[in-house]
Amino acid sequence: MKKPCNLLTTSGLRPKLCFLLAGLCTLSAAPARADVRLPAIISDHMVVPRDSAIPIWGWASAAEQVTVALAGQTKTAKTGADGKWLVNLDPLHSAGPHTLTVTGTNMLTIQDVLVGEVWLASGQSNMEMTVSGSRDFDKEQAASDLPQIRMFTVRRHPSREPQSDCKGTWRICAPETVGAFSATAYFFGKELHQKLGVPVGLVNSSFGGTPIEAWTSMEVQRDRPELKSLLASWDKRAADYNPEAAKAAYEKQLAKWKEVAEKAKAEGKTAPRVPPRPIDPSEQSHHPAVLFNGMIAPLVPYAIRGAIWYQGESNAGSAQSGKLYGLQLPLLINDWRARWGRGDFPFAWVQLPNYKTTGKGWPYVREAMLESLSLPKTGMTVNIDIGDERDIHPKNKQDIGHRLALWALAEVYGQKIAWSGPLPAGQRVIGRTVELSFTHTDGGLVAKDGELRGFTIAGADKQSRPALARIEDNKIIVACPDVKEPVCVRYAWSDNPGGNLYNGAGLPASPFRTDKD
Repeated sequence: MKKPCNLLTTSGLRPKLCFLLAGLCTLSAAPARADVRLPAIISDHMVVPRDSAIPIWGWASAAEQVTVALAGQTKTAKTGADGKWLVNLDPLHSAGPHTLTVTGTNMLTIQDVLVGEVWLASGQSNMEMTVSGSRDFDKEQAASDLPQIRMFTVRRHPSREPQSDCKGTWRICAPETVGAFSATAYFFGKELHQKLGVPVGLVNSSFGGTPIEAWTSMEVQRDRPELKSLLASWDKRAADYNPEAAKAAYEKQLAKWKEVAEKAKAEGKTAPRVPPRPIDPSEQSHHPAVLFNGMIAPLVPYAIRGAIWYQGESNAGSAQSGKLYGLQLPLLINDWRARWGRGDFPFAWVQLPNYKTTGKGWPYVREAMLESLSLPKTGMTVNIDIGDERDIHPKNKQDIGHRLALWALAEVYGQKIAWSGPLPAGQRVIGRTVELSFTHTDGGLVAKDGELRGFTIAGADKQSRPALARIEDNKIIVACPDVKEPVCVRYAWSDNPGGNLYNGAGLPASPFRTDKD
């Protein structure tokens, strides 16, 4: 017969004491119970959506019952074998603040929960750019005592595999915090808050200098033949990467840098930048899917109304990459919608503004963005008039946020307002002229500051020539004496165009072309 405990004998012990010792040994051998845990985004000061289900999820021990309570309602869930649990709370209508409690073996309390509108904001550096770096910061800071606006900023984290959680905290909008908010997201959210009169939560997941393929899951990219060469180039880089050789090369560069830096310091000059540490290509921020894995996947299924997107500069280096964006943007949108289980959540993007660059892809990325409006419940702001030809990071994020808000107020919240500038709707060749039609001509077509500019026309040879254009019956008639048999027209088709076509609502027309090369 086995003894009750292999560390002690029962000889000479009272029966009751022996039983207690045996029980202690049994308890020490049992697996430890895990405390209930929540993702970072479910935390103090968060904003949850009004008028829709509210998913609350987390982790605990397998088969543990978890109870979630918020604003008078209580729901329970039992964890699966993987320790995950999820409850969907019923829609709430009171703005709050409320207290959320989650109870299992332990209790978690989330304070100051508001109910309102929640939007995801993502992209590269122009979405990441903060209010402190935007125009008129002192003025904006003074007007930022808006505690019903909150922002959760996801910490940068490229990852090879999809992550279940991220790092970040909800911040209440105030003069001492607003400087670190994404400017585009903030000005968008501020206008929604003012026009709708409800709390607004903004989830900022952005990373400067990154391409769209980094934000899209590998699952939807892997089988696309158009992306085969892009993915293969990264596979080759990863296969060729030698960490020891990279480390040795880095140490040589660093030693050389130290010599140059010391010399510059002695001469009162600015030292060059420190050489970057080597990174495995599969972990670099440009690698396909790594930002989806580390910065988007952890947010699912947090309930959002929709998403706004400001990205494209990193995909505009060439005409080829710019054209590929026409596949990549719809791929990302459909991917994210599928992840959230909502095939039509609203999604709008910022069309690249004017900027003087040597890259050839800017017009093609803008075109790709224009054509992606064929997806349902999408929108685009045209910004060809508010960029900075000398700065890829224009400081006027106020108008960017305003134009995004116009789209949301009109298309998502049903307000009867103009939200887009004129968009091309077809052409008709009439003799030696081309007649252009447009949608979004609210208030009529307008030539701002003089005669229409920015149009070119071409015949069968596809050689674009400067054209004369005039507004006639809310259409535009384009012609050129040197083109007797016109075939196609382009408008504002360059990186830094000077077009001046607007509608009566004061919104600029999108660049476009009626031909394809």
